[in-house]
Amino acid sequence: MHRPNSSQSRKGVFVTLRALLDHSRIGELLVLRGLITNDQLETALDERRSCALPLGEILIRNNIISRRALTYTLWRQRALRFVAGGLLFFMTLGGFSKRSFADIADVPAKVTLAGVSGFGQPSAYPALFGADEKRSENLSAFTKWTDMFSRFDRALKQSSSQNIVDQMKRDLAGLKGLSLKERAIGVNSLMNKQRYILDNKNWGKSDYWATPIEFLTRGGDCEDFAIAKYVALRALGVEEERMRIAIVHDNIKNIPHAILIVYSAEGALVLDNQNPDVKKADSLRTRYRPIFSINRQAWWLHSAPETTLVASAE
Repeated sequence: MHRPNSSQSRKGVFVTLRALLDHSRIGELLVLRGLITNDQLETALDERRSCALPLGEILIRNNIISRRALTYTLWRQRALRFVAGGLLFFMTLGGFSKRSFADIADVPAKVTLAGVSGFGQPSAYPALFGADEKRSENLSAFTKWTDMFSRFDRALKQSSSQNIVDQMKRDLAGLKGLSLKERAIGVNSLMNKQRYILDNKNWGKSDYWATPIEFLTRGGDCEDFAIAKYVALRALGVEEERMRIAIVHDNIKNIPHAILIVYSAEGALVLDNQNPDVKKADSLRTRYRPIFSINRQAWWLHSAPETTLVASAE
């Protein structure tokens, strides 16, 4: 399978991001995603000139678009702006200091159990939930992710953390020698026993990515569950290339959510604090829409397949 070089991948991600961010008006975004046509947009804009209703309310009232689709479009654009704003700023300046995975210490390797065997790199990376994806090795904008590794590294050097790490290793020891899926099931079950608590209540911050030591001590929210599962599977010998933290939109609850993706011989598996079972990503296409995914090596921007956009616009 041909993999474009990092400069080509980075350029592809930036082109996609710039196209999405340049369409800042909701009407343009809806047309771009194929949810409404240009004619429908023009009709709604004409109606808006004669009333005080927002454009989105007009589209919903006329049954042109659902409230859920409108909410998702607005949320996705905000998420993209949060993720990409810093990257596009650095790209415009040129010559920025790129932080690739080579600059991020492989902290999870420090908690690997003795005698575990890996599975090698996956032969293929099936599209997550049927979405297209663009890959980049520039992790400069993901400070919560990179800072978590730095804090985790410091914590591992503290004697107060040793009991927590040792207990985690004892809990994981029984999973050594199992298949990849069985290890994933065991880790998902183990970490899902921890307490769920929102960041605002736990840390006094709206969005805090906890280290596994912090999570095992105080509990956490969805991304903390995913991070702890990622580190636990690394401890069990699962390679970095087989895993990603994925930020998705939950279509049922209409909220952002974080899960862990594990690439197995059976396809992409989903480890989710909302579900006691490990499921194939393909079985969750209607529930989750991926926004971006990340590991220590790279990150991926996800979007609806071009064929889907064309079909929905016809």
